[in-house]
Amino acid sequence: MLSLEQVKQSLESAGQSHVLQFWPELSEAERERLLQELSQLDLQGLKEHCEGAARAAACPAASLDHCIEPVAPESIGSVRTSDKASVAQWENEGLLQISENRVGVLLLAGGQGTRLGVQYPKGMYNVGLPSSKTFYHIQAERIHKIQELAERKYGSKCTVMWYIMTSEFTLAPTEKYFKENNYFGLDSSNIVMFEQRMIPAVTFDGKIILQEKGKIAMAPDGNGGLYQALVDNKVLEDMKKRGVEYLHVYCVDNILVKMADPLFIGFCVSKGADCGAKVVEKAYPAEPVGVVCRVQGVSQVVEYSEIKPETAELRGPGGDLIYSAGNICNHFFTRAFLHDVAEKCGQLKQHVALKKVPFVDTCGNQVKPTKPNGIKMEKFVFDVFPFSRNFVAFMVVREDEFSPLKNAEGAATDSPNTARNSLLAQHCRWAIAAGATLLDEHGNTIPPPASVSAGDNPPARCEISPLVSYFGEGLEQLLKGRTLPTPLILDNERAKKLQAE
Repeated sequence: MLSLEQVKQSLESAGQSHVLQFWPELSEAERERLLQELSQLDLQGLKEHCEGAARAAACPAASLDHCIEPVAPESIGSVRTSDKASVAQWENEGLLQISENRVGVLLLAGGQGTRLGVQYPKGMYNVGLPSSKTFYHIQAERIHKIQELAERKYGSKCTVMWYIMTSEFTLAPTEKYFKENNYFGLDSSNIVMFEQRMIPAVTFDGKIILQEKGKIAMAPDGNGGLYQALVDNKVLEDMKKRGVEYLHVYCVDNILVKMADPLFIGFCVSKGADCGAKVVEKAYPAEPVGVVCRVQGVSQVVEYSEIKPETAELRGPGGDLIYSAGNICNHFFTRAFLHDVAEKCGQLKQHVALKKVPFVDTCGNQVKPTKPNGIKMEKFVFDVFPFSRNFVAFMVVREDEFSPLKNAEGAATDSPNTARNSLLAQHCRWAIAAGATLLDEHGNTIPPPASVSAGDNPPARCEISPLVSYFGEGLEQLLKGRTLPTPLILDNERAKKLQAE
């Protein structure tokens, strides 16, 4: 730990002496904590970080319309438009890689969930499913099932490693939650949790914000902090030791995520890609999602704020949007690629996020701002795409694979209601496609639900455990010709009873 003198000098040279303004009022324990916190900061790079944040916030992103083009057709696969033989071949390739222990999944779970309005990690959130399962619980069961499917196909017992990137806010509660739930039946030695770095939030004029008299307002460095965290926590070494060659990286809040999706992995491996992104077709031209495209010949994600409305609305001869590949934070990387980019962490672009950051004023009073007062600088996981030698994109169906939880209940989009409805609608579609007739509480037949939006009534409460079916497979032998009342929870126990009937 640095001495008070050393810290003072570093703060002065960075123009941040105000951080110690309440030092005389702090207790011994508070002083020690603050010194510890300041010792862990990159005090050398502090001046540059604060000035860079203020500069970036003052200069909005420039429009990139003049230098963008869509991803080349030969670099894009699609669930909908690819021929059945290719899809089957990709899926088999993915299952083969899983069966050989060469695939891991990496969960980005360091965010604070401020928009959702909860004080615990998003992965522990219960959206109100009939089973009351949380995101972590569902994801753990999907890992179970994909291991079982790969084992059944290729006859070798296998493990999909689960790496979970947390932050200072989410590590302890996540560890506790997994332990209390016996790791949801997974082997704890195959789950590796690690922390990303934290960086200070700063004011619009580049001053570090004090959250309390003896505490700096810190924030995770964005999901692009992954690459530095892989180095800090020796995760790449762990992957190498275990023989993990391919990583499926995803965001915690997507209730429909296909863990270690064999189709996506098989597509990327078959194409010899070092880096890949799952995408969905944009719902409408102005949808606020990043677009996977090429900028001056280099693959990357362009934020919706960097494209003019007239460019977003461009359509091809068939009437489809030209820039339609919406990014859903669902990526493929080879370990070799991650090893290369880990050495280039410092070259990654910084993004500005304007936030409401609670602070103490010069008199030491606690203030909860009602409008953004601070800048959090973030790196994004997709910032490494330009380093790829062979980048591919894979177009999937939104209602099957993407329904994020961002906002609190009552919001028009990306809420617990929309996430829950998306999963229930998907499971209704699976059951009906397998030949079941579902009945509502009045005994009426339920028609197959289409994709669900927040304004729709909830579909039938039909929930299928991932332990029974990973993505709708294997249900026909259980459900064909059956008439089933809802609500229905089809878990292993219910499946065994149906088999015995």
